[in-house]
Amino acid sequence: MADPVNFYFDFSSPYSYFAAQKIDSTVEACGRTVRWKPFLLGALFKITGSQPLTTIPFKGDYCLHDWERLGQMTNTPWIMPDPFPIPTQAAGRAFYWLDEQDPNQAKAFALAAFNTYFGQGINIATPDKVIEVAEGVGVDGTALSVALQEDDVKQRLKDETQAAIDAGVFGAPFFIVDGEGFWGSDRMWMIKRWLQGRNA
Repeated sequence: MADPVNFYFDFSSPYSYFAAQKIDSTVEACGRTVRWKPFLLGALFKITGSQPLTTIPFKGDYCLHDWERLGQMTNTPWIMPDPFPIPTQAAGRAFYWLDEQDPNQAKAFALAAFNTYFGQGINIATPDKVIEVAEGVGVDGTALSVALQEDDVKQRLKDETQAAIDAGVFGAPFFIVDGEGFWGSDRMWMIKRWLQGRNA
């Protein structure tokens, strides 16, 4: 069976939010599956010298407009959150803890976390808010609260972030399809074409 498509994202990345709405359906239509892999963009920025899009002259103004436009054109709820960006360690740790038990529930949590932050404009940086979001998709909040303090859960996110860097990921969202890298939510059509060509 073919390897899953790896979807690398940060919970504080607007373009990752939009990509998350359609990556599964795009890939599954080509007979493949998706492995969701959150990582920490901040750690990557220390290597690449990049910075949040909203802090870059001209590009920041464009992106603010583009995100609103994307929301309208894709019928996706969009509110520019404040504060932005935010630390996403708690959300990333929660995801991987859930993913070890039930990948589908982990994806449900990820979508709910994205929607809470970018669809409703609610800060998800704190462990308490992450637990609240997780409880909304049926997660045991007490167990998650304990897990978020465990060293191995914290280390897992660090390891996944380093693995993303080692794989050549330099932004979010980023996709690796059978060793081929694609950067950006606007590359979904290319991923589809690439998969269709390999399945032909």
